[in-house]
Amino acid sequence: MDNSLMLLSLTAVSIGFVHTLLGPDHYLPFIVLSEAKKWTVKKTMIVTFFCGIGHVLSSVVLGIIGILIGISVNRLVAVESFRGNIAGWLFIAFGLVYMIISLRNIYKKKRHNHSHFHIEGGFHTHDHNHHDAHSHIHDTDIVRTTPWVLFLIFVFGPCEPLIPILMYPAAKNNISGSIIVSVLFSIVTIATMMSIVLAFKMGISRINLKPVERYSNLIAGGMIFFTGVAIQFLSL
Repeated sequence: MDNSLMLLSLTAVSIGFVHTLLGPDHYLPFIVLSEAKKWTVKKTMIVTFFCGIGHVLSSVVLGIIGILIGISVNRLVAVESFRGNIAGWLFIAFGLVYMIISLRNIYKKKRHNHSHFHIEGGFHTHDHNHHDAHSHIHDTDIVRTTPWVLFLIFVFGPCEPLIPILMYPAAKNNISGSIIVSVLFSIVTIATMMSIVLAFKMGISRINLKPVERYSNLIAGGMIFFTGVAIQFLSL
């Protein structure tokens, strides 16, 4: 490995780590959904891993296609920017829908009293909610589709710094260098995502969240919504 490729590899590793660390969209959705959906550590790590794979692989494939057919760096960066725009709106839409569903479920779980008068005289009251007997099937469907929705969003979500780094060695006819840079960037990005999510998962497990447990899904939806807003309007 020559000095230029060594330097580029170190750059890829550094940028992969910093880019992921400074982008809350890389880990916040997994943290809040894991807690809201009561995912195990294993499931949380699996979902994060595969979303990370989809996230970096989509940019790698785009970069390779660009190299093979000779698309300029500027055009590829423009495509990545467009994909990022789509991902931001998908986060906003997903968070908003998730909040609406959560609010509906909170309302259905709210207990209230009914009075029943009897023909022979007298009456009795009982309290109940409209959730337990009717909503469990729909809730299960939501739980099952959530990881797939996340995966789709992360496939659309670009790794903006990767394309210029990937294209630089390719421009010098060093395809093996492009592969090395892509692999290093991908490993560091995914490892950083999983490490941050795991750290928060283990930390949150030590906190008593019973007082807000009822609103955990609503909070999760809100956090995802505002993550999308931050991506779309604050360029995070």
